[in-house]
Amino acid sequence: MSSSKNNITIPFNQPLFTDDVFEILAEVKAQKKLSGVGPFTKKCETFLTETLGVAASLLTTSCTHALEMAAMLLDIQPNDEVIVPAFTFVSSANAFAVRGAKPVFADIRPDTLNIDETKIEALITEKTKAIVLVHYAGVACEMDEICAIAEKHNIPIIEDNAHGLFAKYKGRYLGTFGVFATLSFHETKNFSCGEGGALLINDPAYIERAEIIREKGTNRTLFFRGQVDKYTWVDYGSSFVLSELLAGFLWGQLRMWQDIQQKRADVWNFYNATLTDWANANEVQLPSIPVTVDQPSHLFYLLLPTFEKRESLRKYLNANGILAVFHYLPLNASPMGESFGAAKGDCPVTESLSDRLLRLPLFYDITQDQLHYIAATIQSFDF
Repeated sequence: MSSSKNNITIPFNQPLFTDDVFEILAEVKAQKKLSGVGPFTKKCETFLTETLGVAASLLTTSCTHALEMAAMLLDIQPNDEVIVPAFTFVSSANAFAVRGAKPVFADIRPDTLNIDETKIEALITEKTKAIVLVHYAGVACEMDEICAIAEKHNIPIIEDNAHGLFAKYKGRYLGTFGVFATLSFHETKNFSCGEGGALLINDPAYIERAEIIREKGTNRTLFFRGQVDKYTWVDYGSSFVLSELLAGFLWGQLRMWQDIQQKRADVWNFYNATLTDWANANEVQLPSIPVTVDQPSHLFYLLLPTFEKRESLRKYLNANGILAVFHYLPLNASPMGESFGAAKGDCPVTESLSDRLLRLPLFYDITQDQLHYIAATIQSFDF
């Protein structure tokens, strides 16, 4: 496969447009409804609820907004504390910080890059109101240990499952362990509508209030179901409803979810098989998948020996037409993290791995020629 210097020909991600996308959008047009909570929203929510086995699923405008809804449902208040991994997207912490809570950063494991379950209990105080887990790359955290800690201290778990839809831990779907879980349908995820998310609810006691919060603090959903004769402002809330147009786009992918997962698994397995010998010879760590986990092939990454090697390889791939990218910067060392009393050096594993991680292109329509070119280019890199 040819490439031109400094001209990216293989993107890191490419959104999937299903073959029937225009048919679905024509259906949305025919139903003459673009605002949320229409037929396609209900199809997506019913599918997620029944497939995953949760009490309810509510589509939202983003995973960030789903996390903000979770914070509201738990009545997170100023000066509360929420434990969150230092290696995650800012929304995992910011959704609680905007309500005045203090994020308390936990370091991660060096193998799965998930929150280190052995570090959690020491961070719990009388102010701790939630433990936020991130299943990095869709690889499950050690849920037996974490659930035991949460139960011991009576602290709710929120699963930020932005990477892990349809992944499992010991045969059980991620998103079904916490009081709440959140999903992302951002363009970079396995299933996408450009921007979107979902709140998964495992405790039915929260369903009605979650519907109210999603509908700007009104009981509009109860009105549509005929449970009240008019709707009004009854609680805090915001505009978290996903448009019907985006729900239709998402439905086209959810109904072919097994095909999407298999294609991504094929790509992930190609990288893993093709690069293992090269990685071993050059002290490069490939993703670690515990035997207890069924992972969704969301990311394939390389952990280089040093920051300098990571940057050299990244620039080499980019110069050869391949967009490989790093990932999260440590939240504890960020300006906002420092404003909450955290500091560089607090989470040494996070800080080391963040400097050395490089993600490879992985998307549904990537071709075999592209994959072989990527692998050959990596193997030609001069260590």
